[in-house]
Amino acid sequence: MWRTIRKGMWSHKRRLLGTTTAVLLGVAFLTASLVLGSTMTAGFDGLFREGNAGTDVVVRNATEIGAGDSVTRGRLDIDVSGQLAAVEGVATLEPIIEGFGQLLDLDGDPIGGGGPPTTAANWIGRSSVNPWALSEGRAPRDVAPDEPYEVVIDRGAAELGELSIGDTTTIKIPEPVEVSIVGLVTFGGSDSLGPSTYTAFSERAATDLVGAPGQVSAIRVAAEDGVNQEQLRDEIARVIPAQAEALTGTELTDEMMADIQSDFLGMFRTILIAFSVIALVVAGFSIHNTFSILIAQRTRESALLRALGASRRQVLSSVLVEAVVIGALASAIGLITGIGLALGLKSWMDGAGFDVGISGVVVTGTTIVIAVVVGIGSTLLASFAPAFRASRVAPLAALRDAAVDSTSSSKARLVGGLVTAAAGIATVITATDEDGAVVQAGVGSILMIVGAVILGPVVARPAAGLLGLGPRLVRGQNGRLARRNAMRDPRRTSGSAAALMVGTAVVALFTTFGASIKASVETTVNQNFGGDLVIVPDDFSGAGLSPAVADGVAQLPEVATSAGMGIALAIADGATIDPAVVDPAALDALLDIDVTAGSLAEVVPGNIAVSESYAEDHSVAIGDSINLSYADGASQDLTIEALYANTMNVGDAIMTPEDWAPHADQPGDVVVLIDLADGVSEEDGRAAVDMVAARHAAPDAQTRSEYLDTIGSEIDSMLVFVYGMLGLAILIALMGIANTLSLSIHERTRELGLLRAVGQTRSQVRSTVRWESVIVSLFGTIGGVALGTFLGWGLMRALAAQEGFGEFAMPTTSLAVVLVLAALAGVVAAWRPSRRAGRLDILAAIATD
Repeated sequence: MWRTIRKGMWSHKRRLLGTTTAVLLGVAFLTASLVLGSTMTAGFDGLFREGNAGTDVVVRNATEIGAGDSVTRGRLDIDVSGQLAAVEGVATLEPIIEGFGQLLDLDGDPIGGGGPPTTAANWIGRSSVNPWALSEGRAPRDVAPDEPYEVVIDRGAAELGELSIGDTTTIKIPEPVEVSIVGLVTFGGSDSLGPSTYTAFSERAATDLVGAPGQVSAIRVAAEDGVNQEQLRDEIARVIPAQAEALTGTELTDEMMADIQSDFLGMFRTILIAFSVIALVVAGFSIHNTFSILIAQRTRESALLRALGASRRQVLSSVLVEAVVIGALASAIGLITGIGLALGLKSWMDGAGFDVGISGVVVTGTTIVIAVVVGIGSTLLASFAPAFRASRVAPLAALRDAAVDSTSSSKARLVGGLVTAAAGIATVITATDEDGAVVQAGVGSILMIVGAVILGPVVARPAAGLLGLGPRLVRGQNGRLARRNAMRDPRRTSGSAAALMVGTAVVALFTTFGASIKASVETTVNQNFGGDLVIVPDDFSGAGLSPAVADGVAQLPEVATSAGMGIALAIADGATIDPAVVDPAALDALLDIDVTAGSLAEVVPGNIAVSESYAEDHSVAIGDSINLSYADGASQDLTIEALYANTMNVGDAIMTPEDWAPHADQPGDVVVLIDLADGVSEEDGRAAVDMVAARHAAPDAQTRSEYLDTIGSEIDSMLVFVYGMLGLAILIALMGIANTLSLSIHERTRELGLLRAVGQTRSQVRSTVRWESVIVSLFGTIGGVALGTFLGWGLMRALAAQEGFGEFAMPTTSLAVVLVLAALAGVVAAWRPSRRAGRLDILAAIATD
């Protein structure tokens, strides 16, 4: 039996190559995702451990508000340093003053700021707790008030910004400050701390710019020889104030790793693995279809084995052994390919300024096990049903001619598919509850995809017949043959199209989602924003816009009203809240947030406005008070004076700048809204506003249409990334179609020979195969586009219930392009099979059994 299995596999090696390639690509993508995630994790872990290597204990304020990128921590009184100095076992202590600072190059463009931190701090010089070391130049010193501040910057930022010692540039904190570069520093021998930027001032300058008098961000402590971290931490904990906390250097590193894992790295790995799963699912359809065709073609072979005494278990095992061998071979090659792909992506990320301080890539045993198990497991799972059908072939079938699998659509399949699809549709449509609407829509989406796959063979014949009318009219006899070939085996046609349907459905979903988000933003801006111009930051560094921008713009005679809006962080009722910080009266003149009770004019210092949903969830109303606790330890009672319905632009609360300013470390705005005075042209008003913006290193103002275009381009950029990730799944699907056509040509060898014998030319044979591929591709693509568009509608509807926005927009042009590309892809997929069909020898083909 084992000899028979080996010979069978060798005789079908060409036909199994496509299956192997499909699994290989899926495993390669998964491996690259896991390896890249492990590499980045190891890189950040190494950076953090190196940065904290000389620190045994960190003392800091225990109050932290927010999570991820939006987090703030209270400061520590500098007097705590004196208490720490008296603790036995303390060898060195260094106060750290730290904030954000966006470094600009000589042209005024930001360096970094695409997400990683842009840190501004005090330079502490040679110290065991300082991982930074001067590589060139000298340390910064205090300067006269009319001179640029002296700074040292990391060498990586200097290279990116083409800066050198002696240059004078600008740093935004968020108000622009002129600085003179006097030194370059490295982090543990590396040019920078991963993708972040680092700018260090003298201690006095750092206090003035990013700190507060008499306060520090933290105090780093080094222990004397022989004193372990835990012992020193416990000793320090006994003397520090109640609002402070002490952590060992190891605990701090673990905390930093946990934060980045739950935020950036976690999201990064989840996205990559999600696309890997999609690719493997698509590969699974291709595997299943290939084995189904092979089993159908080997019906007589299986029957002969049964007639010669082979048991059903042996026949089943023979097919599953093939699957295991294919899965193992594909997994091994995919593992190697994935490691190579991860190396390429790592090099690209390093070149883009995202070096995490580690050379090469990290391949863990877990990654190898997952790749092999998933590769073999997915192949086995996809091939089990065909293997089971092979084991049930009756021995008497050996006495008949082997027939191609011509499964007709059964009532059970029809009922099961309709019930599953209907359940999915109902689940998506009813996803309107604020709590869990998006999750419910996701469950409904999965049910709909499963239902569509079950119904595939039922609708494949009529769909292929309908789609084949075009080729029949355009290409005559060739089109008629292509149409009949696509209709003759509904299960095969459906199996080939299913993989493409899943990939296309995801593409259509994201395309619809992106178009709908654009439409939602456009509608909100057009309906709610009554101004003419908008200023928004051009980076994500956290520095934002200086409040002086809005103040300066408001004083222009060309401007009727302007409002700068920032974001606060506080705790209310035990939960984090991030009120919009803006002058409510100015906001009322610029933005319609649908005030339903009270008035924004009444929201003066000491008062607050909250959304209706927040009021309902927390059982508060006009006249009630909300207690806000801030990171600096202070708390404040604010009285509710207005309720509003539209939260898209301002969130769940609005407070005045006067109430937030005493508690803000580095206050900045995230947007400035501007309404020009009557009679002032957009061109004149914009010129005046841009002059004010330039003085504060802010970007130029944008008109409504430009602002919408900016948002649209950002969404399009994200979609390009998504399409790139989904490209592999589409490629696997097209390979599945090509493999199916190759197998189909093999079984139709005699038929093709007879057609050639009666006068069909090689060109006509190739044309027939190509049009068959186009019909199958369009069947899968149209189903995927319809499914993805409906799921996009359901997702936006769920977002409307849960997030307060969700206008649906049908991206007709984009979806039409997808359909055209699918037809062209069908032609490409059929290129090799059609050439093989055209080259068949007529006499040999007719003689084929």
